[in-house]
Amino acid sequence: MPSDDIPFPVTFTAGAIAGISEVLSLYPLDVVKTRMQLTVGKSEYNGTFDCLKKIVQREGASRLYRGILPPVMMEAPKRALKFASNDAYGKYWRNLFGKKESTPALSLLTGSCAGFTESFVVVPFELMKIRLQDVNNASKYNGTFDCLSKVIKHEGIFALYNGFEATMWRHVVWNAGYFGLIQKVRGSLQPATSKTGEMCNNLIAGTIGGIFGTFLSTPFDVVKSRVQTAPRIVGQVPKYNWAYPALFTIAKEEGFTALYKGFVPKVLRLGPGGGILLVVFNSVVGVYQKYIA
Repeated sequence: MPSDDIPFPVTFTAGAIAGISEVLSLYPLDVVKTRMQLTVGKSEYNGTFDCLKKIVQREGASRLYRGILPPVMMEAPKRALKFASNDAYGKYWRNLFGKKESTPALSLLTGSCAGFTESFVVVPFELMKIRLQDVNNASKYNGTFDCLSKVIKHEGIFALYNGFEATMWRHVVWNAGYFGLIQKVRGSLQPATSKTGEMCNNLIAGTIGGIFGTFLSTPFDVVKSRVQTAPRIVGQVPKYNWAYPALFTIAKEEGFTALYKGFVPKVLRLGPGGGILLVVFNSVVGVYQKYIA
């Protein structure tokens, strides 16, 4: 990760560029992941590629990109905040504990704090994205801004933060796993002797970190998807509301494996996606160090 002499605006910009690059590359897998997570009981999809095929056959290829505007709008501040806050928290914790370099434990702590901070930006965009991806909502919303308008009008402005707690846990856990592991992985790899070698090391470390973070966070992602699509009826407590009770409800009613619905498309996106994030982020920082600093 960048050293302490990299200004906050640079890490913010690098994170924004990295995030947009990742979402444009792998968004269809996110649509598949959401569809699989929202299936209760026996799924109509026989795996990731069957889901992709059925969406294209029944709804058209463009459906794989429905709801992409919220994540594109979200990715710049989300990923920017992820990396910039991770860098800022890293400096804070290293200074507090008198460490010149981050340890795996400090990286885990730093990543958790960054994930918590990131959640405040993410939730409204995630809610709109999930609503647009859900096949049951296909006829309700005519795009992103129609969805935003109708959620505020019919459910109130605070409904944009439905699922905040589950989203927070998802990001805390994913960031802790991701940032906590990439330093250790890069330290175990053969030191790079060229720019290409350094890029390969970052791709490997980021991919492994992304896979690990995804494994840890998927149950909270399933809960988040359920919470954000659950109907809100005045005077009734939603079936899926708080993260941990919802985890137990899903596991009890559908079995433990239901907590990993959509894991394959999610890990296919966020594994390589984690690698793409790290490579692009460090490349942008490298341009700053070479030509501007």
